[in-house]
Amino acid sequence: MKKQLPTWCSNRSAACLLHMTSLPSYFGIGNLGKHAYEFLDFLKASGFSSWQTCPVGPTGYGDSPYQVFSSFAGNPYLIDWEPFMTAGLIKNYELEPLYQLPRDFVDYGLLYERFFPLARLAHSRFSENTKVLSELYGSYENFHEENQTWLPSYAGFQSYKKQFSSQPWWEWPKDHRTTFPVSAENTEYDFQVFLQYLFRGQWKKLRSYGNSLGISFIGDLPIYAAPDSSEVWADPALFQVDEKTGEFTHVAGVPPDYFNADGQFWGNPLYQWEVHQQDDFSWWMDRLAGQLELFDVVRIDHFRGFHDYWSIPNDSKDAKLGTWKKGPGLKFWKVAEKRFPELPFLAEDLGLISEQVRDLRDSAGLPGMAVLQFAFDGDTENLYLPHNLKESLVLYTGTHDNDTTQGWYESSSEEVRGNFRNYLNVSGNSAPWDLLRFAYRTISPLVVVPVQDLLSLGSEARLNEPGFAMGNWKWRLSEAQLGDLFRESSSYLRLQAEITGRLPLSFS
Repeated sequence: MKKQLPTWCSNRSAACLLHMTSLPSYFGIGNLGKHAYEFLDFLKASGFSSWQTCPVGPTGYGDSPYQVFSSFAGNPYLIDWEPFMTAGLIKNYELEPLYQLPRDFVDYGLLYERFFPLARLAHSRFSENTKVLSELYGSYENFHEENQTWLPSYAGFQSYKKQFSSQPWWEWPKDHRTTFPVSAENTEYDFQVFLQYLFRGQWKKLRSYGNSLGISFIGDLPIYAAPDSSEVWADPALFQVDEKTGEFTHVAGVPPDYFNADGQFWGNPLYQWEVHQQDDFSWWMDRLAGQLELFDVVRIDHFRGFHDYWSIPNDSKDAKLGTWKKGPGLKFWKVAEKRFPELPFLAEDLGLISEQVRDLRDSAGLPGMAVLQFAFDGDTENLYLPHNLKESLVLYTGTHDNDTTQGWYESSSEEVRGNFRNYLNVSGNSAPWDLLRFAYRTISPLVVVPVQDLLSLGSEARLNEPGFAMGNWKWRLSEAQLGDLFRESSSYLRLQAEITGRLPLSFS
């Protein structure tokens, strides 16, 4: 039975999509410093109600925020260095290796080489006086105590990862492949706690500032944990892992479809849902709670997996050999509603989705997603065409996986471009703004627009191209472009929000 939408998306509003790493900064990657605060000021001035990001966890091979070492931990790269200079933990000249990094894209290889030696230097000085940052971020000791559900296993995992040359946990010595006590006095363990203390402290201050402006934060949570993560290492019984060998028995992916004849072999370990149900999904509820300590609303990536999931034998390495298995269904979401009555979740239900999956989403009371770039194939029954949209769908002009709207329009067939022009009754000379104006005028309760579209940027500004493991997540907004947004776009965006009923009620 369909339920009413949760209150968080009951009012018409607009959000801007910008991954944190794409912010301007002086340190090689976007961070939680002054430009993040300036971006919040821009959102406020432009009539936006929310800032949506990709996951903010610590990334590994491939640099994807959707394959992180922990769903609870924050990405150390996002830490702002300015407060450490004020506190005497690092000197300005010592940061020269970071100042020399590119500012128009992220060079993850160089960043890795230069960031951590400087962070360890700051940690060595912090260790002499752990109270030096307490006025900014609270008690260091209390932080450690208050995050016992995830921090010890994460810090221990990273300690062993350092000890074993960054190898994945299944290649460690056998007596370290399952959780093994790590002393809190271990320098590497304490270093990892230090990084998380800084991230959480800075995040809380940024979120508090945003919330004071009336801006909420929308996060993103992959349904599956990364194979090489502290969560799988610490709790293998929750996953489809062979008890004797420690190897994954079945892994996640998607079957062949019109777009990919071979399907997709993701390699993430699947859940032992029967085990999770025995304690009312407590691990998952803690996982969701951890996200809600960071965000006001959380998008759940690959929502379909709660209804049914593609199970691939790990030894096959071929997505075509998988089979459909049943997920936990509505049982999961009834437990979630008890824990989180306001249901601050958004279901990612894109692609070839069955009516049963949509029924589960509706029964759970969650909004789904629609993407305007997918609407113009010439089919008048296309679910993403504005005349077919439902109030239960959050509308994106494009997502982090899409090309920018300008890039999409330029690379589309003439048939698609013609459908776009005819449907919107436009010339196509300003596709990003045409799409934005039309999106704002739809019935969708929330419209999400990538920041690249506010600058009419082309494919050079694409953040991610699915199917390519390397070379993604590098694009960055320049300091000049952030200034251009203020000067050239904020007044017009505010007007569009106002005339379409998307201006926040608290706007002043």
